[in-house]
Amino acid sequence: MKLITIAAAVATACVPAAEGFSQPSAIRTSARLVVSRRVAFTMSLPRPVPRSSMALSAEASAPAPTSNEPSGLFQTYTRIAAIATTLFPLWTVIFTGIALKSPESFAWFTTEYFTGALAALMLSMGITLKPEDFVKVAARPNSVFMQFGLCYAMMPVLALGLGKMFGLDSALLAGMVLVGSINGGQASNLCTYIARGNVALSVLMTTATTIGAIFMTPLLCKGLLGAVVPVDAVGIAMSTIQVVLGPIALGMFLNKNFPKFVKAILPFAPVVGVVSTCLLVASAVAQVAEPIMNAGLALQLPVLLLHLIGGLVGYLLPRSTGFGEVASRTMAIETSMKSSAFGFLLAKLHFGQYAARVPSAVSVVWMALTGSMLAVVWRYIPVPAPKVFDRTLVERYPPFEPKKFFGKFFGKKEE
Repeated sequence: MKLITIAAAVATACVPAAEGFSQPSAIRTSARLVVSRRVAFTMSLPRPVPRSSMALSAEASAPAPTSNEPSGLFQTYTRIAAIATTLFPLWTVIFTGIALKSPESFAWFTTEYFTGALAALMLSMGITLKPEDFVKVAARPNSVFMQFGLCYAMMPVLALGLGKMFGLDSALLAGMVLVGSINGGQASNLCTYIARGNVALSVLMTTATTIGAIFMTPLLCKGLLGAVVPVDAVGIAMSTIQVVLGPIALGMFLNKNFPKFVKAILPFAPVVGVVSTCLLVASAVAQVAEPIMNAGLALQLPVLLLHLIGGLVGYLLPRSTGFGEVASRTMAIETSMKSSAFGFLLAKLHFGQYAARVPSAVSVVWMALTGSMLAVVWRYIPVPAPKVFDRTLVERYPPFEPKKFFGKFFGKKEE
């Protein structure tokens, strides 16, 4: 195309110069006509569009990209929810104070609401879980066995020792041992979630100790106190299914089959859990406000130490025996947080002396405060990513092999 244009320009320039020669006028006219037609043909051809112009045109015609970023209002809610979750111990203190000052404020929170709040708490944890989480934990059940031993071996003995150390009378001592001999509380699952622990492991531990309470709590009370505490085994099993396993199974079902819906409501789960737990604590405290107020420092301190030392031992012992950081934190919270409301109910139904239920009432407050404080502190202590899943005790402490041992003892080399 450029060659045609150049040829036309040269021909146009050459025609006037040729007029000085003796050429016929017809030839000159014909040449000019040819040149003019070539120029007109060249101008009529489509011109190439520059690449920069094409890019600008494409950008202008393309639809504007849709933004998937959350709105400013939702981001504000997320920040406020994070702060509110972090202040979980403060809310526990405030709700406890209101329940102690004005127990009638929570008279509306009947047994039906109590059960519903527990179910809501478990559902808010269930939507964060998948069946694969439980399969992974069940494949290495050593952590569940360890925590079961902490719950039903270390804690009852610790409760008995603290009760005798502080000189509690027989009724209060019985109540202390009962608190140490009951199962882990459902609020531990929320605190494990806040502490960035293993929620699936926490749920399995809570379920194991709750079912274990059917035979372990009466056995321990008989052995340590000489008293038999009858327990409604069928009732405990049904409550475990309704309040713990059912909502968690529903949450996992939603997480697997409706992931978009779960993703939309997941930011609200911690808030639901915190509100449910605060209402549960306040309701339990309101029912026994007078015994808690009448309990002196001689009872408050041993109950506090029971939960605090239990949490520390529940962390240090697993860490020293080869468990990972996440599993150790989970076991610490699970060991520290007992189902004090259940202990209060057992003491009310099966212990003759009224004072025996007071330690469980005091434990409701200290259990929630200790567990929530551990959760908040650990939330801001990062956990390094483990290279492998928590090592088993067998890997850390291999089984004894006599032949290999005596071979080393007598200086024989391994084959």
